[in-house]
Amino acid sequence: MRVMNQRLSPPTLTASRTIKSLVVAIALFGSVAVFAQNAPQLDLQRTMLTAGMYQITAQVALSPQQREIGLMFRKEMPQQEGMIFIFEEPSQQCFWMKNTLLPLTAAFVADDGTIVNLVDMKPQTTDSHCSAKPVRFVLEMNQGWFAKKGIKAGARLGGAPFEAKR
Repeated sequence: MRVMNQRLSPPTLTASRTIKSLVVAIALFGSVAVFAQNAPQLDLQRTMLTAGMYQITAQVALSPQQREIGLMFRKEMPQQEGMIFIFEEPSQQCFWMKNTLLPLTAAFVADDGTIVNLVDMKPQTTDSHCSAKPVRFVLEMNQGWFAKKGIKAGARLGGAPFEAKR
């Protein structure tokens, strides 16, 4: 059987180029999406919180996507900063540290700002760290921040997130 070389007609050549362009665009978009998933989220709204005489600048993780990403992929965080996760309803909240590079302490916080419990979390683990009772708020800070300030379970945080529920 003999196969003859056939030249592509201009419409077929154009269609072939279009398909190749689409494949390249999809591959590039996929790479951007993967990169975005592996990059820290830095453009979150911020709120000021207080813990006794200490002030905290907290990034607010409000949407499900923001809460899912949290502090993943961050290599550093200033000592006076943290991230507050705000949920719609109180429930037992559990956190893990997959893709999180920083050692953190999670403060599980009741609606009135009272810290229910504190848990130190080791980076890049999938161990569950849970609230001792249902809460709507979780504040993550660099590990040791609460201990250095003498802030323990039972202490009350202040700030806009807690005032709305009083």
